[in-house]
Amino acid sequence: MALMLEPREDEALAAVARALAHPARLRILRLLAQTPGCIGGDIVRAVGLAQSTVSEHLRILKSAGLITGEIEPPRVCYMLAPGALSGLARQIAAFETAATGPECHLPDNESDAC
Repeated sequence: MALMLEPREDEALAAVARALAHPARLRILRLLAQTPGCIGGDIVRAVGLAQSTVSEHLRILKSAGLITGEIEPPRVCYMLAPGALSGLARQIAAFETAATGPECHLPDNESDAC
């Protein structure tokens, strides 16, 4: 698997990684994995943060494409976005494969350097 991506793909993966880089957002994702179709108020109670804080975390997760929200007045029902982590998972797998590759070698001369 190739490690090189197009800049647009790099930006998308970086956005997903940034969204995952907060413990509260990881808790929200775990909650949604366990209880698909979770209502916003339930998330607030489960995570134990202020409603405005949870709303901001949900906004970030939604913006990164990790979750979706369906409006069911007066509530919003959140769920994990199917396949949202597949690109990141493929890239991590590629890194893992590369990390188990051959030993590092020094070039014979400067023209052989990476």
